Amino acid sequence: MTFWKKISNVFHKIPLWMAGVVVGVMFLLQGIHGGQLEDMYRKAVMICLECIGIG
Repeated sequence: MTFWKKISNVFHKIPLWMAGVVVGVMFLLQGIHGGQLEDMYRKAVMICLECIGIG
């Protein structure tokens, strides 16, 4: 039972926002690894070109 108390104390010392950042970075890396970065960049460029009236 002391193991779980030690683990609990460690997790209470980590701020919640830091856990969110870690999860967010993991999702970003998963998307980059899956090839989603090219699609996102292409869509962002097309939106910008449409906004300024070129595309």
